[in-house]
Amino acid sequence: VRLTESGGGSVQAGASLRVSCKASGYIYGYCMAWFRQRPGQGREAVATMDGPGSPDYPDSVKGRFTISRDTVKSELYLQMNNLTLEDSGMYYCAAKITSPQCFFSAVSFNYWGQGTQVTVSP
Repeated sequence: VRLTESGGGSVQAGASLRVSCKASGYIYGYCMAWFRQRPGQGREAVATMDGPGSPDYPDSVKGRFTISRDTVKSELYLQMNNLTLEDSGMYYCAAKITSPQCFFSAVSFNYWGQGTQVTVSP
């Protein structure tokens, strides 16, 4: 599975942004996720969607971020609203094909995209 992210950019705090991930193969039934990595830090999950399509979010983004997918297009999306300075970072799309269950741990994911940068300024 090849994953290609797009849609990152520079925005001001409070703005919205949507990033997309195109998968080379069929993604229905897989756990898919978005991770964020700030400079000098590890990758943290900001949204997951399990095989049946149930989303999950950490408290830091709950109510502001929405993950969705289009299984026909094999695309995954992350809508980010009310962005804050702490949301800046490299955003990665990830796929876990070993089972449809999702976990927030990066080590459980098998495939990663190259990332797209999101920068939020005051």
